[in-house]
Amino acid sequence: MAVWPYIEYTVKYVHTSSVAGEEWAERAAMASSLRHRVLSASLLLCAAAFTCVSGNQGPISTNGRNYSKVCDPARFASMGLEMGGFRYCDASLPYPDRARDLVGRLTLEEKVRNLGDRAEGAARVGLPPYRWWGEALHGVSDTGPGGTWFGDVVPGATSFPLVINSAAAFNETLWRAIGGAVSTEVRAMYNLGHAELTYWSPNINVVRDPRWGRASETPGEDPFLVGRYAVSFVRAMQDIHDDDGAPATATADPFSRPIKVSSCCKHYAAYDVDAWFAADRLTFDAKVEERDMIETFERPFEMCVRDGDASCVMCSYNRINGVPACADARLLNQTVRGEWQLHGYIVSDCDSVRVMVRDAKWLGYDGVEATAAAMKAGLDLDCGMFWEGAQDFFTAFGLDAVRQGKLRESEVDNALQNLYLVLMRLGFFDGIPELESLGASDVCTQEHKELAADGARQGMVLLKNDQDRLPLKAVDSVALVGLLQHINASDVMLGDYRGKPCRVVTPYDGIINAVNATSLHACDNGACGKPGGWVKTVDATIVIAGLNMSVEKEGNDREDLLLPWNQTNWINAVAKASPSPIVLVIISAGGVDVSFAQSNPKIGAILWAGYPGEEGGTAIADVLFGKYNPGGRLPLTWYKDGYIGKIPMTSMALRPVADKEYPGRTYKFYGGPEVLYPFGHGLSYTKFSYASATTGASIAVKVGAWESCKQLTYKQNGTASPACPAVNVAGHACQEEVSFTLTVANGGGRDGSHVVAVYTVPPAEVDDAPRKQLVAFQRVFVPAGGAVQVPFTLNVCKAFAIVEETAYTVVPSGVSTVLVGDDALSFSFPVKIEMSAA
Repeated sequence: MAVWPYIEYTVKYVHTSSVAGEEWAERAAMASSLRHRVLSASLLLCAAAFTCVSGNQGPISTNGRNYSKVCDPARFASMGLEMGGFRYCDASLPYPDRARDLVGRLTLEEKVRNLGDRAEGAARVGLPPYRWWGEALHGVSDTGPGGTWFGDVVPGATSFPLVINSAAAFNETLWRAIGGAVSTEVRAMYNLGHAELTYWSPNINVVRDPRWGRASETPGEDPFLVGRYAVSFVRAMQDIHDDDGAPATATADPFSRPIKVSSCCKHYAAYDVDAWFAADRLTFDAKVEERDMIETFERPFEMCVRDGDASCVMCSYNRINGVPACADARLLNQTVRGEWQLHGYIVSDCDSVRVMVRDAKWLGYDGVEATAAAMKAGLDLDCGMFWEGAQDFFTAFGLDAVRQGKLRESEVDNALQNLYLVLMRLGFFDGIPELESLGASDVCTQEHKELAADGARQGMVLLKNDQDRLPLKAVDSVALVGLLQHINASDVMLGDYRGKPCRVVTPYDGIINAVNATSLHACDNGACGKPGGWVKTVDATIVIAGLNMSVEKEGNDREDLLLPWNQTNWINAVAKASPSPIVLVIISAGGVDVSFAQSNPKIGAILWAGYPGEEGGTAIADVLFGKYNPGGRLPLTWYKDGYIGKIPMTSMALRPVADKEYPGRTYKFYGGPEVLYPFGHGLSYTKFSYASATTGASIAVKVGAWESCKQLTYKQNGTASPACPAVNVAGHACQEEVSFTLTVANGGGRDGSHVVAVYTVPPAEVDDAPRKQLVAFQRVFVPAGGAVQVPFTLNVCKAFAIVEETAYTVVPSGVSTVLVGDDALSFSFPVKIEMSAA
């Protein structure tokens, strides 16, 4: 967009946005005073860089002409330069050589001006500006400082269900399809000058506490589920070919592997407190045990980097055991880049470096010291918006950090090389011909809209269905009751980090298309009054209730798990007045204590719709009226409100803490009475059953002479320790496997999809082990009266390993259990694991 509209947009954005990382109230106060200064600086920058991006121009515009790539001879000629004199444009050279050449041509001043999310480029050597910040959590979003925008030929993009909904589908095929559709729309918008190529999604923080406000953005509470979502989504965002799914280690040169759109896993690590009473994310110091870091908080990120080959990791605001995540060399250089072999860059959550100084006041550091500490720890890019004249911390203080001897220029070089390698892989310099035909017709396609609807349907979870109240049958008239924001949820359904949708189908829209007559009864701020005679004149009453972004969102954790705005009272009143049991639809991300509805026989069915995206109304109606048989499962535990009174949100421990009477967290460690709906809960309109010929398995784990056995912590019940209690996964070949086939039969009268969830249970004598842990899952379609065979092969090191209190990941000897399904539908068999000398 042109410079003046960009500044107008920026000033408005500062006042209205709720995007991650920005303290908008303070920035709003700064906006007016900065406006003239920023405008002047931007005009000078535009002239100096020979580039001004405007509405209908291509991705790279120079001297009023549009170019699809940096290394275009005509582009260099228009700038008075000869491209042949710049080795970084020699396509015959490896990317690392080209990146080193580019960085080597820059002055120190030019280098530091490219360390922020709004990199200025360097016209002197033909390098254009670039805006790194893009968001694509559940569709292309215009959140951020203008790098992605809608208008003219691209009025909107497909808004898919929120991540928590997609996770509830337990379907990796769906996740890959959504990621692929999003990346196609990004690439099409890039070709039209409406987007960049780097997107800071997905959010893969584990939902440790049910009060966390950002649950909608995440795949739930299980680190394995979260990790598999990350791998599927990132691969679909980045891979140019559908079959490009091999681990990065199998690629000859992973730093040269072309990628479609750069995807970034965030927020690393142990980040899940936003604003809970006096605790806030800018000052919170997460006290985390090493076992919990490895087992829960780091695992999804490791999977994202190792298996997903993500090209970016974003570090979080919080400190971990006293050290800011974005200045922790052990977390960044040693773990992400060293152990996990990141083929990409590390970026800060926006303003994280500034937060170290202003909020956390870490070690009394000033801007120069914080910049040096973060870069030396491995941070490559600083996201910031307004600071020191519209500069981020690295840009503002990087020069002084080097000149004062606190930072080596070579460390700046390394950061820039990491950044430019990613841009080269994206085709920013050379183009990617097979993607250059994408355009406006590839955004908001009918196929993508249907995928959004299908994703919403797959993620719907049927929580209660007494006497088969759903699906609604022989219904000609319906009363639709609830807050208008939920009935006509054109805003609520889209959730946070959304862009401009192609269209919005509200619950009201979907339901009026499914029945002959619909009467609307909207409550105003929780005041519904007494149900009138209309309750008795309709065939069915549907109540739509729940939460919205004012209750649960970034920067806003919940203080209870109850329905706000007096919804409980008027739901009960409507149920009491209705001659037949009503249907309750819940719109929310986190769990809500609806135990009143679960126990009320006048509330016949409860459907969780989450935040289902632009096609959510169609999906809700399809499930309610039987066009679609729900098969979703809860990706997090729903607790009764009493649970949160037993443990503060700031306690990071996952296991129970006996001396503080903390009960433990997530399904892996809490099994108490306050669970309303367990992790994995979900009903269907048909009946499934399991059968298998497998009755047990024995595995001999050969311990090599170079390996050492590890000790286990046993319960104090007289259990004798075997000669070799456990083997360390890190030093073991990990070739052992357990295979079995499950028959899933559909004994009902409706076709349906079913999620087969496989857990392992560690030996009973091992102390402090998980109650069970998810290790595999498949979503399968089973026709009415039919059956399907579902094979599983479990790698022993991955499926049966636990993290001991010493933080070793080990496979314990003894009898573990494979458990498929839940208490209502389950199958299990023992697996005896014995250690023996190789």
